[in-house]
Amino acid sequence: MKYVALLRGVNVGGKNKLPMRDLARIFADAGCTEVQTFIQSGNVVFTAPPNVLKNLSRAVKAAIETEFGYRVPVILRSHEQLARAIENNPFVLAGKPEKTLHLCFLADTPGEEAVKGLDPDRSPGDLFHVSGKEVYLHLPNGAGNSKLTNAWLDAKLSTVSTVRNWNTVLKLHQLTL
Repeated sequence: MKYVALLRGVNVGGKNKLPMRDLARIFADAGCTEVQTFIQSGNVVFTAPPNVLKNLSRAVKAAIETEFGYRVPVILRSHEQLARAIENNPFVLAGKPEKTLHLCFLADTPGEEAVKGLDPDRSPGDLFHVSGKEVYLHLPNGAGNSKLTNAWLDAKLSTVSTVRNWNTVLKLHQLTL
């Protein structure tokens, strides 16, 4: 089975520079095979046995901190989890333009009270829907203009998140076939 690792904040705005060949090596050194990166923003597709997968996020975070000196959240999803997330996007089902869609991947499933506490009016014009470990985003004014940020979601949902645009999500899913 193939998986995708989603790293937050890698090679964005000149910060946390991490060459993709080094990132691929880190995954290979951790016991992954068929490792390939996609674009420069910290997306890695790979295969791994269950015993490697169990500690992979921790191992990759530790290796990046040791080699490059910064902490990077690493969120994992299987091919099946990506497929379900794609199939269940309420904004696609409602016919929203795909160029306005993003998917926020959460490290943990937030509690029901935390989800209920999210302010639907925080970013006028933007919509979100929380389902399990995903937050579906419809951002018609652009991600850069939204107040539905990683920092806000992390604080409100007591977890760590990373966001990808819908085209990237679809491409990552294809790469895990």
